Amino acid sequence: MSGFEKKNNRRVKQLIHTEEKPLKSLEEKVEEIKQGLFQTDDFKIRELTFNGKPLMILFIDSVIDNKNLQSYIIKPINEKSTGDLKYIISVNSIIETNSIDEALNAMVDGHCAIMSEDETIYLVCMPKIDEALNEPFNEKVIRGSHQGFSESITKNIHFIRERISNPQVTVKYATVGETTKTKYALIYISDLTDPELLNMIENRISYIKADSIQSPGYFEEYLEDNSFSPFPQFLNTERPDRVAANLMEGRVGLVMEGSPTVLLFPVTFFSFLQTSEDYNNRSFISSFFRIVRLFSFIIALCLPAFYIAVISFNYEIIPVEIIFSIKSSLEYVPFPPLIEAMIMQLTLELLREASIRLPNPIAQTIGVVGGLVIGTAVVEANLVSNTMVIVVALTAISSFVIPSNELSTALRILGFPLMLMAAFFGIFGMVIGLMIILIHLIKLKSLGHHYLYPVAPLDIVRLLDTFIRVPIWMSRKRPGDLGVQYKWRASSASRGWKKDEQAD
Repeated sequence: MSGFEKKNNRRVKQLIHTEEKPLKSLEEKVEEIKQGLFQTDDFKIRELTFNGKPLMILFIDSVIDNKNLQSYIIKPINEKSTGDLKYIISVNSIIETNSIDEALNAMVDGHCAIMSEDETIYLVCMPKIDEALNEPFNEKVIRGSHQGFSESITKNIHFIRERISNPQVTVKYATVGETTKTKYALIYISDLTDPELLNMIENRISYIKADSIQSPGYFEEYLEDNSFSPFPQFLNTERPDRVAANLMEGRVGLVMEGSPTVLLFPVTFFSFLQTSEDYNNRSFISSFFRIVRLFSFIIALCLPAFYIAVISFNYEIIPVEIIFSIKSSLEYVPFPPLIEAMIMQLTLELLREASIRLPNPIAQTIGVVGGLVIGTAVVEANLVSNTMVIVVALTAISSFVIPSNELSTALRILGFPLMLMAAFFGIFGMVIGLMIILIHLIKLKSLGHHYLYPVAPLDIVRLLDTFIRVPIWMSRKRPGDLGVQYKWRASSASRGWKKDEQAD
């Protein structure tokens, strides 16, 4: 027998085998859809009877408009239980397919799949449309998305699924609180997130025994590794694009009913110094602002303590020209520099707290007029020096540059013990205080992951997206500390056109 005849025989056998292969049952196709969506909890099934046979409508609840589904699909099928399905459903277009993969991809895009014992799967587009745009109140950007979360858990999951249109996005619903039974959801990417991380999160949540859980802040206190650390160990955000970006890094999000913020974990210290706008601007602009934020962090933490140490102990490091100016401003001030700084810092905190609690028009007046009046009055009354007012003002502005409100508050709190160390021991005391903070940061963990990664432990490759931001096409790997199931993120081949053009 020739090679051509053998090949033909093999081809005929394959065709016979394909023809004899039995069609999948309805239950098998539904189970395959479930497995393809990784058993996500927002996957729903509606069972009907049509033409005397079972009919299944499969959809993802968080991306489907349930009113339209009821009006244009379920109601017509119930009213006319026989006929041709394509002419009964009141929609503009119906896609017919035999592919489970195509059905999965369509479902995460807002389609519902109608399946029967026949091989054909009907895909009908029923996307959820949100007309109102809730702009994030605490995380505004100039260039980027202006979409923010609402207080509905279903809408918030819909916003995330819009950003990551992939069947591997998995949602796990549960309730917490013995009395309130508050609904929450863990959301992650199944084939990316480390299973051990998921097990750790679910295990810690299972230990929560509380009468009431009202906000993600409750979860934060129950789950964090160190409850007495001033530094935040989980990231709160109101931005769907930021949640999507962190899920793509292998992290887990916690969405809660009644709260417009999503809790992300685990995170590192540098997550609090980055914004979603960093990836909407060009790399050198984003790198510049990241460096500015880092310097702002240092200034907000160290400047008042450094001023006190220099004035009280180490005045020899001040240039002679500046000494006379500072001395003249301090000549009639009755308080030592520590008391000056404490008065101004506490006054600033009072103004900040008042501006938060009051209505917006009044808060702006209090912030501007109160700051000017108090600042001018205390200087003219010789209670505080001009130099101290400048130092405290720079400290306040630097703390406001920090994108995270939790980290900014932690800096202002840590400034008080640093000022005390500087007042008693000068520069030496300030250095000791900073060393204690650094040791604490090195030891601190977020869900068992190092808080100062990639600095401690050192990972040079991941530093390219920490203090600076290299072009996205150069950032080829995901964070190495999260145990993600695959490391690839971007390829240098994305810029392959440059070599082709140079060759031409």
